[in-house]
Amino acid sequence: IAFATCACLSDKTKYPSFLRTVPSDYYQSRALAQLVKHFGWTWVGAIRTNDDYGNNGMATFTETAQQLGICLEYSVSFFRTDSSDKIKHIIDIIKASISKVVVAFVVATDMNVLLEALSQHNLTGHQWVGSEGWIIDTRTAKMDTHHILDGAIGLFIPKAHVSGMKEFILDVKSLNSSGNKMFTEFWETLFNCKFKQSNSSAENQRECTGHEDLTGVKNSFTDMSFMPTLNNLYKGVYAVAHALHNILGCNETCNNKVQIDPLMVSSTLNQLYLSS
Repeated sequence: IAFATCACLSDKTKYPSFLRTVPSDYYQSRALAQLVKHFGWTWVGAIRTNDDYGNNGMATFTETAQQLGICLEYSVSFFRTDSSDKIKHIIDIIKASISKVVVAFVVATDMNVLLEALSQHNLTGHQWVGSEGWIIDTRTAKMDTHHILDGAIGLFIPKAHVSGMKEFILDVKSLNSSGNKMFTEFWETLFNCKFKQSNSSAENQRECTGHEDLTGVKNSFTDMSFMPTLNNLYKGVYAVAHALHNILGCNETCNNKVQIDPLMVSSTLNQLYLSS
């Protein structure tokens, strides 16, 4: 799984068929504690998402921090669907605290809810330390118009490059040749134009030629900053492909008469993983 970092998933009794393409949060949590120690911050606050990701991640961080002589002034949890009073309570805790360093082990959707509340109270002047769940999220960065998170530091998946991936993603014109309706809607939205035969109700839009240049477009679709995550997907897909290759005895041809079931694929994946 490309982004499933929760250490809880390492429990083979509960998740026997789960295999990772990204490191467990056990390592990230310990690294965050080492990062805080590196800068000499020994009195910090802690906020976490109230789910397995946040609770397990913060538990490991807290244990490691204590071993390194780092003390937590407070440790609170919340979830994006919590009431405004619950979020306000967290804001009050941060306001009343002495520590100016806040470690946030949260996902981006939760961080955005918290950020909105922080902005409403103009709660600047804190050093934020973040988990990969939000630290590089572009939407969170765009939301931070009050500069609440200026100078935030954290960890993320190592940089990676998948040869041909960008070209593959940007090669959507081939969809048009098959008369794919999704292509028409996608292209019209991307370039703010409309095709002659389109059902689009928008007026005063220029006509789409179908030859507009995608390379000059800058949005979430063309953003390659998440290539490390795409690389994890790439590894996962190829791992399954190698498993199927072995099961079907593929060389020049494959034995298509083999009855494939999930347990067979899972077992083969585990064998490949242990032998790698």
